[in-house]
Amino acid sequence: MIENQKIRPDQVIGPLGEPLTLDDLPPRDTKRWVVRRKAEVVAAVSGGLLTIDEVLERYSLTLEEFASWQRAVDRSGMQGLRVTRIQHYRDLYERQLKY
Repeated sequence: MIENQKIRPDQVIGPLGEPLTLDDLPPRDTKRWVVRRKAEVVAAVSGGLLTIDEVLERYSLTLEEFASWQRAVDRSGMQGLRVTRIQHYRDLYERQLKY
């Protein structure tokens, strides 16, 4: 009997529209988080490839850090993940909320 068995997809659509599997995700020991890698991890969670708990453990991230990546993608797409532009996109979002 298949009780409590979690069914997961073998692949999801990545941030650039390509198929994304567990093997395609950034390595567990990733220290340098470029936009593409962050977006791949967010896409993996959104598509059900990994759970948030698995991502936090796998990459030694805090919940706040991962949540900020998700918010950035939701608000501004991949461009919102650029560290050099965080304040710009945050200001844009806050202005949109006012109107």
